[in-house]
Amino acid sequence: MDTEFVTRIRKLSQLYAYTSIQMHEAIGRKAGLSGTDHKYLGFLMQKGQMTAGELSNLTGLTTGAVTGLIDRLEKKKLVKRQFAEDDRRKVIIVPDTKKIMTTFEPLYKEFRGQSENLIASFSNKELKVLERYFSEAIDIMNETTNKL
Repeated sequence: MDTEFVTRIRKLSQLYAYTSIQMHEAIGRKAGLSGTDHKYLGFLMQKGQMTAGELSNLTGLTTGAVTGLIDRLEKKKLVKRQFAEDDRRKVIIVPDTKKIMTTFEPLYKEFRGQSENLIASFSNKELKVLERYFSEAIDIMNETTNKL
């Protein structure tokens, strides 16, 4: 394999990651959050309600940092704390999906449309290559995270 080409693709992948961070930081800021708070909110949207401990395990944040995160998201009315029905000592973090979508959909609308158009411009064969790359890259990142 052409090592120069592999290096170029690796650097492009890094640039994609850095640019993604910048974009999400800008979107988060526009919504009144930091970029990281915005992305951690994404975990709650993806996984649904969970305890602060579960969010801590998922994100790798300390429980203290998760408490601050939940405080900030609750202040924006994007999540609420709710006692578990079976154990009132347990607090469940519940995302307000409607409020979150109302807040973020307009900020992502143009990006989402352009991204979908870009994806639609690839052949099925090219899409399978992209799917394989992203799937396997995610596996490698998860493996690296778990080892650390």
